[in-house]
Amino acid sequence: MVDDLLDKLPSKRSISHHIDFILGSSLPNEVSYWMSHKDNKEIRKQVHELLDKGLIQESLSPYAVPTILAPKKGGEWRMCRDLRTINKITIKYRFPFPHMDDMMDCLSGVAYFLKIYLKRG
Repeated sequence: MVDDLLDKLPSKRSISHHIDFILGSSLPNEVSYWMSHKDNKEIRKQVHELLDKGLIQESLSPYAVPTILAPKKGGEWRMCRDLRTINKITIKYRFPFPHMDDMMDCLSGVAYFLKIYLKRG
């Protein structure tokens, strides 16, 4: 679970990304889903583990979206966020993702791919 992740966040990059919202849209402050005490305890445990490792930080965003747990194959839980309300008020990207053929052309001549490079992005 959290042990598989890197120990720290990558360094800050020169480009700061942000999400543009439709002007005049209302803030999607959704109420949380009902969950059992066990589920609530698991979410709090995962959040505290991620905070302690420094992989997440407290949000200053005025938006609130519900969190739910989804079971994984090994009996563990995956924390999921329901971002459908945020997606509805988001301005869609003007530049689509590149085609797979174009991306593969950029990799011509590469012989090795290491897992550590894929994790670091």
